[in-house]
Amino acid sequence: MPQTPPVSTSAEEEPNIEQPEQVEATSTETPSSSKAPAESKENDGVAKARERMERFKALKARAKSGTERNLKETAAETQRLATDPGLLNSLSRKHAFASHNLLKADTEAAGEDFERKRAWDWTVDESEKWDRRMEKKQRHRDDVAFQDYTQDARKVYKRQLRELAPDLEAYEKEKLAAIEKAAANGDLEIVEMEDGEMIAIDKNGSFYSTADSVGFADNKPNRANVDKLVNDLRKAEEVRLKKRKERRGDEEADVTYINEKNKHFNQKLARFYNKYTTEIRDSFERGTMI
Repeated sequence: MPQTPPVSTSAEEEPNIEQPEQVEATSTETPSSSKAPAESKENDGVAKARERMERFKALKARAKSGTERNLKETAAETQRLATDPGLLNSLSRKHAFASHNLLKADTEAAGEDFERKRAWDWTVDESEKWDRRMEKKQRHRDDVAFQDYTQDARKVYKRQLRELAPDLEAYEKEKLAAIEKAAANGDLEIVEMEDGEMIAIDKNGSFYSTADSVGFADNKPNRANVDKLVNDLRKAEEVRLKKRKERRGDEEADVTYINEKNKHFNQKLARFYNKYTTEIRDSFERGTMI
């Protein structure tokens, strides 16, 4: 029997051998084409993560700086509240008084006149002004206590005079208008002197007011003066009610005393120690004190 040649068999198998190589080639070409979008996505994710990290670091830095600034302001506020202005003024006065006494003792120990030595730093005018000021201050200090209702009314009147602010411009205008009106009615005669000065002469004596004059009834004060008078009356009434309440005592306050002597003692303690015990008492009232 004739045998089939092997050549034909190898020739027929050659396409089958090359076929896997083509498949492998196509399979290797597919990942290389999809690799570029994956790398771009990965780069975008890294950039976003880096941006978020930078923003987070900036927020942490802002929070840290804000905390430090708040701590500094809190410490300054605590120090300001803990510092009593009245206590500082008292310490400064005591320091000045001690320095004065020390200088006086040293001067007297050296056999010199203290007042004479101290006067070397001042002129005569300054010394006289200072003496008048001290004398006025001493008179005012002696006049503080209640003596009688007449003296009390005098003090109120002097205080009102000090607070009075006269409107000189309005006064001059009203004065000029009154002179012109009186001259038009014939009550005043305008005479020119030799030096050119104009003088108004009251012919029948009706221009200047007397005890029987009622011309002040025609005066119409402006709104600002009326409001000022009302405010002064309201302040006086508030002061009167406050003093009356102090004399009677605060009826709504807590009763922390058993008699009048104990009340004064507690007030003296409160004057010195309230600034230290206020927080403790508030904690007791809230029930948060341990």
